Amino acid sequence: MDGGRARPAPNPDQALDPIVACWLGRIAYRDAWALQKRLVDARVAGTIPDTLLALEHDAVLTLGKNAEEGHVLASARELRRRGIEVLRVERGGEVTYHGPGQLVAYPILRLGDRGLLVRPLVRALEEAMLETCAAFGVEATRRDGHPGCWVMEDVRPPRKIGALGIRIERGVSYHGIALNVDPDLRDFELIDPCGMPGLVSTSIAEELGRTAEPPTTEAVRRTAEVFVAALGTALGSATEWQTPEATDAPAPEGVPVGIGVA
Repeated sequence: MDGGRARPAPNPDQALDPIVACWLGRIAYRDAWALQKRLVDARVAGTIPDTLLALEHDAVLTLGKNAEEGHVLASARELRRRGIEVLRVERGGEVTYHGPGQLVAYPILRLGDRGLLVRPLVRALEEAMLETCAAFGVEATRRDGHPGCWVMEDVRPPRKIGALGIRIERGVSYHGIALNVDPDLRDFELIDPCGMPGLVSTSIAEELGRTAEPPTTEAVRRTAEVFVAALGTALGSATEWQTPEATDAPAPEGVPVGIGVA
């Protein structure tokens, strides 16, 4: 702890450490949530570097701290039947679905060290999602007044392809983004995504006409490689990959943990 003293402003001539990225594979939401909290404590204490977790979740619904439960459309009985938990968490935003085929990324960043304010961080996360979509042949964009990543065409309604909701505690960010790679889009019918009735959700696979292919963790992992590099560029930072052991997280089974340096 610094006793409440202000940290010195970052020195623009001093190179910042790279953001350390870790691929966790498929991990339960509660486990990733607990891990984020441990990493926030460690980042505040300065015992770990800025860290970016990349992963996918089992099916789960999360509500932002002020989200309305009425935007969960499925009955409690239906959710129990399908084994889908509903959790209220600290981030901003409304109800969100996470599940197989969706890239989730949680940036654990000490914003003051990078001279970052919240809005520029949000813009960087959006930019990384846009660049990731473009890398796979999907043209996405921002939508005024609606955070995240959208596919917009004059002849069709706006379609949401990426969601965003973060939390800042003691100057450190957590929670993050969810980018639809190849999830089962029918699962979004369980909710009003982002609290917007009638909102259409889409995915990279949907936009490319590849919906017959089942969701795969490998497709999410490949997308994670692109997203991490794009976020590093958007933040003006180098990134490097480390194994999950660096985060005290369990290594994903059957998935290589070293996937290069971005």
